[in-house]
Amino acid sequence: MARDTDGKQPVDAQLQADLESIAALDVVKQILRVVCSTSGLGFSAVARVTDSQWIACAVYDELAFGLPVGTELPLHSTLCGSVRESQSLIVIDEVDLDPLYRHHQVPALYKFQSYVSAPIFRRSGEFFGTLCALDPKPAQLKSRRIDTMFALYADLISLHLELHERMQASEAALRNERETARLRDRFIAVLGHDLRNPLAGVSAGAELLATLPQTHEGVEVLGMMRRSTSRMSELISNLMDFARGQLGGGLDVIFQPVEHLNETLGGVVDELQSAWATARLERDLDIDQPVWCDAARLAQMLSNLIANALNHGDPTQPIQVLARASHEQLHIAVSNHGETIPAELQERLFTPFIRGSQDQQGLGLGLFIACQIATAHHGNLEVHSEDGATTFSFAMPLANPKLVRSLPGTGRTSHSHA
Repeated sequence: MARDTDGKQPVDAQLQADLESIAALDVVKQILRVVCSTSGLGFSAVARVTDSQWIACAVYDELAFGLPVGTELPLHSTLCGSVRESQSLIVIDEVDLDPLYRHHQVPALYKFQSYVSAPIFRRSGEFFGTLCALDPKPAQLKSRRIDTMFALYADLISLHLELHERMQASEAALRNERETARLRDRFIAVLGHDLRNPLAGVSAGAELLATLPQTHEGVEVLGMMRRSTSRMSELISNLMDFARGQLGGGLDVIFQPVEHLNETLGGVVDELQSAWATARLERDLDIDQPVWCDAARLAQMLSNLIANALNHGDPTQPIQVLARASHEQLHIAVSNHGETIPAELQERLFTPFIRGSQDQQGLGLGLFIACQIATAHHGNLEVHSEDGATTFSFAMPLANPKLVRSLPGTGRTSHSHA
């Protein structure tokens, strides 16, 4: 590591964060004061100790010893290197009478006689630094009381350091979450505006052209444009719902009593029949009582199910759309003919980005969104496919979801998304 012009080694980001963390802990200053008061020593400090540096993070000095916060010393010029290596306390009553340290260069350099240094470990067990104290006069320090006190205060500093760093991380995560929420809302808004507006222009242009005299080829082109704009609108809706569900707080569902759900669902069939003029959509809609639901969301779910049948079913066979209100439940089903869906794929159909085959178009979100809408209505969406016939079936309670305790056969407690 290169040195700066003042002789100090540059402090890396993690080391700087450690220094700032200790400096922010008022409790450390109190601990240093108590250490000096209890031991009779005039100088105490918390040092961050690396393999080459001793850096004063916090200091209590009654001696004018001359090592303020931020002081950096070469590790070999301190006794804390020995503490780091042995990971145990060093206690000296009187240097001149101590057989290990009376000729040691460090006490002679700093002119102290009594000294204590205890290792500080992070909660992970990693060595952090030392809690040390010294005095130019001898002191009676070698006792279980002093050993226990320094070990206890070193552990207390470690605990407060861990709590402070966790709080800092939580605050940073909260700031990131707020920024993410801001970007999420902006993303969804841009997605809705920048994709839907051009599409609306193309759709309006196609409808205007449809009012003008057309050749046979023109009628076919307009049909293709209608199907394409319908498909693009479906993709945008699914993508926006997926973004809300994954990045936000889930799908928006507003429950209210809907008197004429038949008309809403019938409108979905009409719209898709218009876009797919050659398709055969057969309907059997018989809902003769109010349904507590989000009609727009149920219409979206039905649109996704019919679009799935149109895209993946046999185009020469009719698609049946069924809706019934009976036995306190609403039932909606969409059936089509075509290749049987393999059992292993049926289990994953309602997962995001799953498609029937690699050559099929789309994002694989339509059935996922449909399933999310079903769940939001405290209902179930299931698929049954065999012998070339596939049916997607949806069932939900007719009653106000706030009054529904659990769904029959599931044991799942319901809750309102209103």
